[in-house]
Amino acid sequence: MKKMSAKVLLLALTFTTLSFVSAFAGEEYKFKVTNNTKTVIKKILVSEDGQKYGFFDIGSGIKPGQTVTLVWDKSTNNEECKQHVKAVYADGAESEPAMFDFCDSDVALEFND
Repeated sequence: MKKMSAKVLLLALTFTTLSFVSAFAGEEYKFKVTNNTKTVIKKILVSEDGQKYGFFDIGSGIKPGQTVTLVWDKSTNNEECKQHVKAVYADGAESEPAMFDFCDSDVALEFND
């Protein structure tokens, strides 16, 4: 498979929205991720500083053509809105990191070839 560093994470300002849902115990932050590649995404990595990455539990992965909704863990509520994001694919390759502001509305993440 070609090197995945050529894959770029794009910010898509679409009608797919980042939902800020009020919950009784606080806010729950959701956003959508679309895999427009031909490879399964096995991990979504995020980092405030671009050095130390945490990850979202995406189960067995995000299949090509699939869109999923991810929810930030409440333990991240005190973190900055701006986060570096990248994907890890089934073959172990990673996308280039891109910075996103998850406090903005109308944000969706798309991973493209």
